[in-house]
Amino acid sequence: MTDPRPQGAARDYLATPPDVRLYLGDCLEVMKTLPDNSVDAVVTDPPYGHNNNNNNDLIHRWEAALGVGIVNQEDARPIANDGVEANDLFRAAIREYARILKPGACCCCCCCGGGPDPQFARWSLWLDAVLEFKQMVVWDKGPMGMGWHYRRSYETVLVAQKKGAACKWYDETNKVENIIRPGAWGVRKIIPSAEQHPTQKPVRLMELFIRLHTEPGDLVLDPFCGSGSTGVAAISLGRRFLGIEIDPGYFAIAKRRIEEAQMQLRLPMEVR
Repeated sequence: MTDPRPQGAARDYLATPPDVRLYLGDCLEVMKTLPDNSVDAVVTDPPYGHNNNNNNDLIHRWEAALGVGIVNQEDARPIANDGVEANDLFRAAIREYARILKPGACCCCCCCGGGPDPQFARWSLWLDAVLEFKQMVVWDKGPMGMGWHYRRSYETVLVAQKKGAACKWYDETNKVENIIRPGAWGVRKIIPSAEQHPTQKPVRLMELFIRLHTEPGDLVLDPFCGSGSTGVAAISLGRRFLGIEIDPGYFAIAKRRIEEAQMQLRLPMEVR
């Protein structure tokens, strides 16, 4: 079995071989050190480039925009690389995915919904230019989201596969839609608290794609690990996990959540 540890990368990591490696640092630097054809799936939620939760976006000033509050600058929780640089970062990451994914392995990438910036269309074309675009899955998040006209109620998950082999697919029901309906598979929208990542994704959402494209013992990579939802999902399903996060605060949260998930698996069934 190929050792997924980045060779020569001087990084802090949580190591519980062979299950988990969690790195604090720049994902492009770490991925460059990974062996070719060593990853079974990329399941990730990269920054969208929308400056979410900074001092100017609607998420941060929602109550003020409605006239029922004020903007508190101390409440802003900007996400690293969430400005115009996010697009270049995404394109650079795709090139690494094409190298480190095994033939037929998939990249399942969370993306935004509609709006004035058709990011999902742009990212789909970029994925197809390097990998092979397979499907855009619509996650219907249920309750109406923020905005004014055509208020936000969904996000997308873009799925692309590495060329050279048939797509790895482990569902046998033939009933998997390209829409995740409200509450389906237990996937429910998270309204993050001040202690959570501002765009934290449900563990069940990540579990869905991990189940479809990997099997127990496979290695799942999340290069934009955030607070660790993908890692928790991978561990709960018996997969190996390699996560990379650039923000020390969210790295610490991810480490704690992943350690708790590992501890939960070790508990006897009667005390879970």
